[in-house]
Amino acid sequence: MGKATGFMDYERQDKIAEEPKERIKHFNEFHTPLSREEQERQGARCMACGVPFCQAGQMIAGMASGCPLHNLVPEWNDLIYHGNWEEAYHRLKKTNNFPEFTSRVCPALCEAACTCSLNGDSVSTKANEYGIIENAYEQGYASAKPVKVRTGKKVAIVGSGPSGLAAADMLNRRGHSVTVYEREDKVGGLLRYGIPNMKLEKQIIDRKIAIMEEEGITFVTGCNIGKDKKASTLLKEFDRVILCCGASNPRDIKVPGRDAKGIYFAVDFLKSTTKALWANKMQLKDGTYISAKGKRVMVIGGGDTGNDCVGTSMRHGAKSVLQLEMMPKAPDERTEMNPWPEWPRICKTDYGQQEAIAVFGKDPREYQTTVKEFKKDKDGNVCKAVLVKLESKKDEKTGRTMMAEVAGSEYTVDVDLVLIAAGFLGSESYVTKAFGVNVNERTNVATPTGEYHTNMKDVFTAGDMHRGQSLVVWAIREGREAAQEVDISLMGYTNMNIQ
Repeated sequence: MGKATGFMDYERQDKIAEEPKERIKHFNEFHTPLSREEQERQGARCMACGVPFCQAGQMIAGMASGCPLHNLVPEWNDLIYHGNWEEAYHRLKKTNNFPEFTSRVCPALCEAACTCSLNGDSVSTKANEYGIIENAYEQGYASAKPVKVRTGKKVAIVGSGPSGLAAADMLNRRGHSVTVYEREDKVGGLLRYGIPNMKLEKQIIDRKIAIMEEEGITFVTGCNIGKDKKASTLLKEFDRVILCCGASNPRDIKVPGRDAKGIYFAVDFLKSTTKALWANKMQLKDGTYISAKGKRVMVIGGGDTGNDCVGTSMRHGAKSVLQLEMMPKAPDERTEMNPWPEWPRICKTDYGQQEAIAVFGKDPREYQTTVKEFKKDKDGNVCKAVLVKLESKKDEKTGRTMMAEVAGSEYTVDVDLVLIAAGFLGSESYVTKAFGVNVNERTNVATPTGEYHTNMKDVFTAGDMHRGQSLVVWAIREGREAAQEVDISLMGYTNMNIQ
């Protein structure tokens, strides 16, 4: 695939990011795509390796290596190298329902597993994917293709995140009539209100939803199944129901002073900014969102959501930003214990952290640190946080390594706004109870291993609600596989090709 010597002839080029101090002045995506000619050269770097780990999507050492969707990466890299962009689009869409989303928000597991990265720089696969899908929209390849024959079967999908949308897309293409229920005012789940505009502008979601509607899918927003509409009613109206409600329970920080004003969960903070931008034509209006302007911000959590909170706070105009991470700093390069093609366990400085460094002159992250107590002012607002350092210790009873407090390491910092980005615990109980589905010890909806049907007749599940907090690509894969299982249950067989 590609040019036989392309990985030696051409250096890796990627989309160019706007300078941090400039991009924090707006909430738009901030990467400039490569030219068509340069993108084709990047396709040439795909090296015809014997085993393309980029599309493997297998678990190695407990982590995914390569694309969980099994995207046909070498094929469409070769196709764009030869200028066949339309066929590249069709090969991309064969495995991925939403490359317009993944080419923006995916951490590029394909690139981490790329054979080129063993001794050099990986192929810029994510940028190639972006080029393919955006060219398809420009040229009209990505337009609606309504189904000509319907089966007469009806499926309800609860939740419009990536898993719900993927299941809806697959089942609609099969000819089933699909209705997607969303409790928020807009479709998209965490794509809409959990991922900031800087990573995924919301008109990109609207563009795709409009196509799905034209293809026959019905979207019902502002309808909270289990509260606004009974589960029993849904089961009477539809032949099958798929629960794709996400892992919506944020993990809390239970320490003294947690009830102080000015402490929010990360998703609530991010959602308030997105809604305010949408309501005011991409301009923030005071009083319409949770503001970090002029405040000393502390973000608890070092993952992607924590970084998004840092980047959003920088755009608000925060006075300072501190980000706490319980675990030690990862090495800057792979160690011998983390060989290719495992996912690289290395320190990643993401866009929000880059922006904080550019403005404040230092990395906002404090490793091996957590909160021990919040302190309030006379009005009940959070004003300080008592922090404590952590160290790795082995639990003698379980044998597991845990992070324990370092005696005497407490210190106090001034804070005005605290954002908790400590992950999610699982599905929300009012939904699972409404449908009577079993949950496991992590409160994810329980199913047989590798399957998507629950203990309740005609009720299926997929996405984070099923597997726990994860990536968009995993959610799409689960939605596709759940759709296939639903199709078999409806028709007795399936002609869906999900691999």
